[in-house]
Amino acid sequence: MAAKNDKAPIIIKRKKVIKGGGHHGGAWKIAYADFVTAMMAFFLLMWLMNATTEAQRKGLADYFSPTIPVYKTSGGGDGAFGGENTLSQEIMTQNGTGAADMRASDSDKADGDTGVTPSDISGGEEGILELKFTDIENMFRGDSGESTVADDMLKHINTRITDEGLIIEIFDLSSSPLFVANTKEPRDKLLLLLDMIAGVIGIVSNDVAILGHTDEIMLNGGDKFILSSERAHLSRQRLVSAGVSDARIARVTGYADRSPSQPLAGVIRNRRIEIILLRSVSTDR
Repeated sequence: MAAKNDKAPIIIKRKKVIKGGGHHGGAWKIAYADFVTAMMAFFLLMWLMNATTEAQRKGLADYFSPTIPVYKTSGGGDGAFGGENTLSQEIMTQNGTGAADMRASDSDKADGDTGVTPSDISGGEEGILELKFTDIENMFRGDSGESTVADDMLKHINTRITDEGLIIEIFDLSSSPLFVANTKEPRDKLLLLLDMIAGVIGIVSNDVAILGHTDEIMLNGGDKFILSSERAHLSRQRLVSAGVSDARIARVTGYADRSPSQPLAGVIRNRRIEIILLRSVSTDR
């Protein structure tokens, strides 16, 4: 018989050492970063709502959810590409900037330069008017992609939107005056500018105010109020002859040198004509 093994079995115990709390993952960091980003976007939105106009907010909204057609010009026919054929030149366009006339109508033209209808614009009639004022500004600045006048003509024009309306300012340059010195006689460039402005402001039907201004340079005994008034009336006559309804002219005023555009005395820039498209739209025309 085999000898009985009296040795006890050897048992080895290994201790599991746990250091710290271990790694729990970084998911909370991602969640926190998302939260901070969302809060930043929220406060940025609140700032934009307070710092922008209705028209600017409309532009931002259209960027993310366009209401203005991508292709502003299309044919009016029933054939391919909206016209009779790809080379057709005779089809009258029906929407967008391809409108057949500067003044839009519901039947055959676009609503102004943007190709949108009043129902597409938030802010009611005031929002529509603001958008049209912006369109007119773009025409003078060339922002729409096609400059309405040559660069040397644009140098004489400045536009700005105020509480009163859209102000179109036509002013003298040292190298290019618009009137014969100390007279109401216009130079050819001024007549061309007034003809161009008459066509552009046909987009809207707002009343028009025309203001004449001079600088502080002496007129050899002449009356600055009479001179500025005569220049304003000449501008009115030219606008009317170029197609602006005389019934739209709300007032014609000469301010002499009492309302300078630039603060320094005698600045040539102060010799100017201001054509204002007033915000109040007459409903009897």
